[in-house]
Amino acid sequence: MRSATLDGDRAVELEGSVADEDRTRADSLAGDEPPDGPARHRSRAGITGHTRSTLRLLTSTRKRRRRAVQGLAVLVCLAALVSYLGTRSDPEPGDGQAGRPGGAPAGATRPTGLPGAEGRTGEAGPATPNLRPRQRPPSPDPTPSVSAPAPPPASPAPPVLSVSRAEVPAEVDLTAVGTRDWMHWGLHGGTSTVRKRAGSGEIIDGGGAGKRVGWDGNQEVVSWRDGTSERSVSGSPNGVYTCGAGNGFRLSVAGSGESRTVHLYVGTWMARGRLDARLSTGGPVSTMRLEDPYTSQSAQFTIRFRLPKGARLVLGWTVEKVFTEHCGNVGLQAVAVR
Repeated sequence: MRSATLDGDRAVELEGSVADEDRTRADSLAGDEPPDGPARHRSRAGITGHTRSTLRLLTSTRKRRRRAVQGLAVLVCLAALVSYLGTRSDPEPGDGQAGRPGGAPAGATRPTGLPGAEGRTGEAGPATPNLRPRQRPPSPDPTPSVSAPAPPPASPAPPVLSVSRAEVPAEVDLTAVGTRDWMHWGLHGGTSTVRKRAGSGEIIDGGGAGKRVGWDGNQEVVSWRDGTSERSVSGSPNGVYTCGAGNGFRLSVAGSGESRTVHLYVGTWMARGRLDARLSTGGPVSTMRLEDPYTSQSAQFTIRFRLPKGARLVLGWTVEKVFTEHCGNVGLQAVAVR
């Protein structure tokens, strides 16, 4: 503002100088002052018509000059105002000022540059008069959730088959061992059988070559508490046997899709017995043997398998060789499934 005041004073001085010059010229033309003498007073009667016309012309010229000077003063004031506003604009990047990082002095506020224009939180810059506010892009449509495709049904577990042999315990509790099903032969002769009451029915007696004969001299005994047609029996040595090479028993156990364990209680007398275990779905046959050429021998075979429903574990217990002419044989006492 100081610059603007100085410029205004200069304009007034200029106007005064022009006015003095006009006044001097008017006096000279009017004859008020001789060129080489002091000023003399003349009466109004001495002013001719020509002089008055000249005075009017000078007065009009002076007014025009005054207006020009006033216009120049206005322009100078406007220039000073623009220069003042320019000093209030934001500093150029990099022109830091002392007192605050980034160039702004301590306590200074950031000018908006336009009256009433205030920055809006979240927009790129301040609002500008006479312009539409920045238009935000429309929110994208939410992506529809896509559920993961259902996994394909698991393929059936592959079949499993394994066979092992161990000694028979002195007493076998069929109720405890056969939690799913069990079956006993020979309690009342060669054709007598007892099954687990409310059992799964997975054990199937498939017959076999040779005549079955009841026997009550087995070295190990069996017991049960949930049988049918005999509800409870304790310590029975009974079983069945068949004589001659090639004769024996055929049994099967139904598959359920889950792992199963089968305990088979058998024996031989002066013969070699052969156990063949296979799956009805195919695959190799697992074979184990038990023999005693002089007397009797017993064993517990444990078969573990897994088969889908509808398939079966097939067991064959037969006389492979005899060591006497007097009925070398294989015997069958019980089988249990858990």
